[in-house]
Amino acid sequence: MQSINRRKFLGSSIAAGGLLGAGAAIPAWARGGNMNGATIRQGFDEVSGRNIDLTIARGPVTVQGRRGMGVAVNGSVPGPLVRLKEGAAVNLNVHNALDEDSSIHWHGLLVPFQFDGVPGVSFPGIKPGQTFTYEMPALRQAGTYWWHSHSGLQEQAGHYGPIIVDPAGPDPVQADYDYVMLLSEFTPMHPHTIMAKLKKGEAYFNYQQRTLTDGYPLTGEERRMWAEMRMMPTDISDVSGSTYTYLANGHGPKEGLEYLFARGKRVRIRVINGSAMTFFNVRIPGMKFWVVAADGLNVRPVEVEEFQIGTAETYDIVVEPTGEAHTIVAESMDRSGMALATLASRPGARAPVPALRDPPLLTMADMGMNHGGGDMAGMDPGMDHSAMGHGTEPSGEMSMSGMDMRDTSLLPPDVKVGPGVDMVAMNPVDRMGDPGIGLDKVPHKVLTYKDLVALEPNDDLRTPSRQMEIHLTGNMERYMWSFDGKKFSAVSDEPIRFAYNERVRIKLVNDTMMAHPIHLHGHFFELVNGAPADRQPQKHTVIVQPGGSAQFDLTADEPGDWAFHCHLLYHMHAGMFQIVTVANRAGQPDVKRVGESG
Repeated sequence: MQSINRRKFLGSSIAAGGLLGAGAAIPAWARGGNMNGATIRQGFDEVSGRNIDLTIARGPVTVQGRRGMGVAVNGSVPGPLVRLKEGAAVNLNVHNALDEDSSIHWHGLLVPFQFDGVPGVSFPGIKPGQTFTYEMPALRQAGTYWWHSHSGLQEQAGHYGPIIVDPAGPDPVQADYDYVMLLSEFTPMHPHTIMAKLKKGEAYFNYQQRTLTDGYPLTGEERRMWAEMRMMPTDISDVSGSTYTYLANGHGPKEGLEYLFARGKRVRIRVINGSAMTFFNVRIPGMKFWVVAADGLNVRPVEVEEFQIGTAETYDIVVEPTGEAHTIVAESMDRSGMALATLASRPGARAPVPALRDPPLLTMADMGMNHGGGDMAGMDPGMDHSAMGHGTEPSGEMSMSGMDMRDTSLLPPDVKVGPGVDMVAMNPVDRMGDPGIGLDKVPHKVLTYKDLVALEPNDDLRTPSRQMEIHLTGNMERYMWSFDGKKFSAVSDEPIRFAYNERVRIKLVNDTMMAHPIHLHGHFFELVNGAPADRQPQKHTVIVQPGGSAQFDLTADEPGDWAFHCHLLYHMHAGMFQIVTVANRAGQPDVKRVGESG
């Protein structure tokens, strides 16, 4: 994307003392790279400067009494907070002490493609025992970002950490305290074991399945409908709290992560979803707060009481705590568990922890059957069911006869039809105004993409010269995931191509019943969310709701090969991945792809 112009700022004051839960006094990077059997620490230190050293190693990790093996960077999970400065260059020396290849991708940072950190796309990867130096030129942005492995499934094992890029001038966000809340998961199960179980049965980890006598509000006809489709209305998350312990800064919900504050002061919390597979619903019960940045870039403050954060997204919030303590709740979208932290006016202060809310159910809208012409989050008893190819029984129950969610004739010709596509959204409408699965009926304000407005005008106001439609496809029973019906192994030699500086409108259509966070490397794009054209919010990751669509405008002005994928780790690993190739500037040599010679 074009350079992100920094703004005329209002200024801020940041409290001394840095991040709580940052770990022991001895710096992690001073402890040696191979861990030598030492237990991985929870929480993270901070690294900064012109040259930064990061060491990847494996070791044992324990969370709330559960033990497993993890991949740590500089001895901790999460790895260290990498603190950078807008306009400054930095060399990041990454040492691989593992017995397998590794890598680091700098999620959201605008860097030359050869330092983007995706093995096989932008560089070969880092071999065991080797060091790779990421040479970052003067950074063109400020804000909240994160880093993680792009090698195999290492990210699930702990190979991730936060990034803060401090602005070159004053910060527009006024706060007295500045904290990071990095959300993730821990499991003692090996990531490849999880993948194998998902391939054998995609509902393996779903302990919230329906029974004949359960309390879910479904009629008999609705239950028959779900059975005929071989789907479950409770199939919200592939991996749930039965397997995961949800973490905040590496700490489980019983491990007492605190953020100290003084009453009357403003607290900024940089919320990063560094999980492998989990959407979180974040709230501070009884408190309103302001969302002030999305994916690192400033937005006009939006007052809300809750927001859903998809895997790989970041949101900065500002809160003015008034009580002795307030609980920060990050509840998994399927409501099978939560990560917790406490805003505390003194060490040890605590507020009540709310019980998990009832699990949500998928709806007609999630099937791509939203014929209401707008955002619909549930079954509307008054809708015209005859328009959907089905009617109502004499009892008043909905009849789904005649409905065929596998009618592949509805798909455009460039979508490959085969065993990898088991569902087609019959009427995928724009769901930018949807707060997320399960949040449509809560009694308070929840953030939606339509609330986001860029704080400052965008640079490129050209009308897109062409449109592109990409379908998110899958077969949930076989755990097959793809773009346009083609998994990555089948499309690696057919990248999505853009001319340099081309302006394109991209429509993502979700033909599945799962929400997908779609991430484009190397660029920011502008959400087509109803904001004025010059204030469309820029993001690097967008959630596409089940059975719905989302659109964004892209200026392709970062030459090179870039990964484009679903950021649910096991979906990406199963094939929902592509390469985007942006041509070089006119008159400049072409960018060589990884593996090319000459």
